[in-house]
Amino acid sequence: MIGAAVKARSDSLAISEVPAAVHARLRGVTRVFDLPKGKLHALGPVDLDLGRGEFFSVVGPSGCGKSTLLDILAGLSRPQAGVAEFEGAPIRDVPDGVGVVFQEDASFPWLSVRDNVAFGLRRAGIDPAEIARRVDYAVGFMGLRDFAASYPAQLSGGMRQRVCIARTLVMQPRLILLDEPFGALDQQTRLLMGDELLRLWRETGATVLLITHALDEAAMLSDRVGVMSTRPGTFIDFVETGWERDRDSRVVSTPHFGDITARLWDKLRVEALKIMSSGQA
Repeated sequence: MIGAAVKARSDSLAISEVPAAVHARLRGVTRVFDLPKGKLHALGPVDLDLGRGEFFSVVGPSGCGKSTLLDILAGLSRPQAGVAEFEGAPIRDVPDGVGVVFQEDASFPWLSVRDNVAFGLRRAGIDPAEIARRVDYAVGFMGLRDFAASYPAQLSGGMRQRVCIARTLVMQPRLILLDEPFGALDQQTRLLMGDELLRLWRETGATVLLITHALDEAAMLSDRVGVMSTRPGTFIDFVETGWERDRDSRVVSTPHFGDITARLWDKLRVEALKIMSSGQA
């Protein structure tokens, strides 16, 4: 289930190996929001261990705290209770080595594909020669070489999301957090983008956490899927898929894929019925 991180090479964007079985950890994490009508208990308490090199997906009803969980791991939000750790250190701000890709198109419309991908590296003051090397690799890896001089308005939705992923990739994150990155894409494009994401995961050795509403996406991509309850979200099941690391979208045609999605739906159907009966938004 947990793949070994690969060492950095001159011709790739692979991450450096850091010894530890648990890459990120949540213990008793709880998040409560202050709203005009009172407090909203959105998440927790949640316990979670992410293994180094693991592809872990989170599914759950709308409003159960999936994105809140991701924000806490990204250092974008702090819990009221509990501890969040990355590589053994408490998460207080955005940790070095963590990259985030959101559902919304976050490309800069006034920058070319190449300049979009290079944006974070330039802000970080990386040597220009190193920027060129990383950007060349990422643009090629994501199949954007022929569009390097194009602007986002000239690209399809799937290609714009590839730009956002490439911009994260060049920063060489050891933990990649994805919040519904393919939510706006059609089903065929989602499957193809899933193949690209699996290829990126294998190439870099990064740990990946994916938030998704799509049970088929979670079942296809993941080593393990965490199923969350209605609000306040907690994990009610962990499903190990048992896939080989060298997998792609062809697994959707196997009986085992149907077994995984059926188990996920059995759990989520109960939670969805709770929402319908309670009127919880």
